[in-house]
Amino acid sequence: MPGCFKKTLFALASLISFVSFILIVVAMGTPKWMTGKILCKTGADLVNATDPELIKFIGEIYYGLFRGGKIRQCGLGGRRSKFTIFPHMVKKLNTGLHMMIIMFLCVAICFSLVSFGFCILNAIKVPYRAIKGPAGVCLWNFLAGGFVVLAVTSFMAAVKLHHLTERIANFRENVFQFVVLEERFEDCFWICVASATAHAVNLLLIAISGINFPKIKPKTEEVNVTAEDIMY
Repeated sequence: MPGCFKKTLFALASLISFVSFILIVVAMGTPKWMTGKILCKTGADLVNATDPELIKFIGEIYYGLFRGGKIRQCGLGGRRSKFTIFPHMVKKLNTGLHMMIIMFLCVAICFSLVSFGFCILNAIKVPYRAIKGPAGVCLWNFLAGGFVVLAVTSFMAAVKLHHLTERIANFRENVFQFVVLEERFEDCFWICVASATAHAVNLLLIAISGINFPKIKPKTEEVNVTAEDIMY
């Protein structure tokens, strides 16, 4: 049976793994990975809008991995619309990269659950096989955190290198052209970063659980026997 200290560490690690699983699921299902401001360039050019008038042509956009929405401002007031990435819009994006982001997060979810189960196993008993022990827990946490990092990095590449926001803003826009003025990574993106950090914390906890701390023994008082004690 593992000691009380190790039980506590593995129980805490199992809780962190489960929280990481919840964070990834919430992030995937929420449509706010990225928000930004978009300028209706065609409308602004038609009326030769100057700086004070440009506010009438600046709209907003937000999106996640599966859906999003935008407010079009082309001089006639804001028009709200919602869209879904699948099945039509994904063909206009970098399909391979977008599918890789989703796949990386799905794999991270699986490894988070495996880590959760192995942490509970180690909190209950000491496994005979090394792969089921701390080494296995470290492996699953490393893989889960690694795949989350890959997903986050791929999403950043899609936004910055493949102009994801601009492609989404101009989807099925035959008359107007939109230019991205501002982009901000939102809560769901940072939730994934927090999930990867949680797995890094788990690796630290497992490393601490392998340290054998010296046991503190109470000092025993030395008895000094003198010649007078022997006489009596």
